[in-house]
Amino acid sequence: MLAPYYLPEIGTPKAQLPTPALVIDLEAMQENIHRMASFFQDKPAKLRPHFKTHKCTVLAHKQLAAGAIGMTCAKLGEAEVLVEAGVRDVLIANQVVDPVKIARLAQLAGQATLIVAVDQADNLRQISAAAREAGSRVGVVVEVDVGLHRCGVEPGPAAVDLARLASGLPGIHFTGVLGYEGHTVLLPDAEQRARQTREAMRALVETAQLIRQAGLPVEIVSGGGTGTYDLTGSFPGVTEVEAGSYLFMDTKYRLLELPFHCALSLVATVVSTPAPGRAIIDAGLKVLTTENGLPEVISPAGTRLAALNEEHGRLEVEPGRTALRVGDRVELIPSHVCTTVNLHDRYYAVRDDRLEAIWSITGRGKSQ
Repeated sequence: MLAPYYLPEIGTPKAQLPTPALVIDLEAMQENIHRMASFFQDKPAKLRPHFKTHKCTVLAHKQLAAGAIGMTCAKLGEAEVLVEAGVRDVLIANQVVDPVKIARLAQLAGQATLIVAVDQADNLRQISAAAREAGSRVGVVVEVDVGLHRCGVEPGPAAVDLARLASGLPGIHFTGVLGYEGHTVLLPDAEQRARQTREAMRALVETAQLIRQAGLPVEIVSGGGTGTYDLTGSFPGVTEVEAGSYLFMDTKYRLLELPFHCALSLVATVVSTPAPGRAIIDAGLKVLTTENGLPEVISPAGTRLAALNEEHGRLEVEPGRTALRVGDRVELIPSHVCTTVNLHDRYYAVRDDRLEAIWSITGRGKSQ
């Protein structure tokens, strides 16, 4: 009989975790949760964190306990995971257009407050028909293209027309508008980021006002990301912000000098030292992503990640530094936490370099 997957005991030192291990620094993460919650405490806008970053229902409940008004997710499958875990207010910041998925959406709306983004009339009518059949009511936000040029209708009359249609359809609860300023959240120049974010939010808020002038109530004006949480969260008329990466941060977001800590790391083991100044670790492209560049080695000092293969990472050690040995542990900060998390089954939550909890990444792979 095969042995069960090895899980370390609580209290195990971080240096003895089975690798590659996706590790949460609990003190850093909890400080991030507190900082973001404190920012929104006295703001008209509130926080609706994005589940796609961490994909863990334990962490979703921690964010809700700190004051978040609900959760945002990217896919219907993620929403199903959240509702099953007892989260009762979920925004799907994406379109659901496949008939089978629309039927699932309508069923799920009978179990929780569920809101989905729409940007086309036919999709609205299909959701309405499915909701009537399921005996449920699906909340919708009209997605507005505020500059990202991904999904969404143009600001202004096109959004008003879609909102008017939504308000008249049975089984639909029109709740407001959504616009994601994804083209601004990672701009390194703070002034440029602020200027373009305000332009994007102005288009969204003015569209919401046009809808109100057409006689329709607008409850939700939703936008925001980690890189713009303070700008969007302070913009008059915005009601909620969908930031996600603040919980963990990564090397890309760290460049913006935001007031959050890097709380997620990947611990790997040296498996080979084939030449002086070179070491190979047991972490490659199947546990780390590279679309935002290579992850950064934070321990030991004087070591950098030079390349990733499927199952291996190649390290280079600076001249004069202590050579790495087989069995040594290496710790890296991901360059993009959202895509890295989706490669793992569990988190190892560590405090004072000892394992405190193991949490399943239950939303992993829920892309349908």
